[in-house]
Amino acid sequence: MAVKQVLDEVVAQFNAKVSCDDSLRKELAGIKKKVQIDLGPEQYYFILENCKVDSVCGGCIANPDITIISDEETVRKLHCREMKIMKAWALKKVRVRGSLEDIMRLRKFF
Repeated sequence: MAVKQVLDEVVAQFNAKVSCDDSLRKELAGIKKKVQIDLGPEQYYFILENCKVDSVCGGCIANPDITIISDEETVRKLHCREMKIMKAWALKKVRVRGSLEDIMRLRKFF
């Protein structure tokens, strides 16, 4: 599966979770965050706004609030649950730049 498809599925799962989870929706209310995904040769970004992510776009976004740095293989393993996010982070397979609050909120994607 192409990494873009994986990211699209993660976003669809996140949006479905938000639509069914009142407490998560309340937590995300009024928040707008720009997220850059750096996979080396491939770059993607998305914007979280109005408690949802519209789509994952190719390329870079100016002044992201959160930057996720990883590689295609790790993203696929996280998606297929072959690897947990904390293990990927401990092995430095995933690095995240942003405020602590934003990083903690990001865990809801995984």
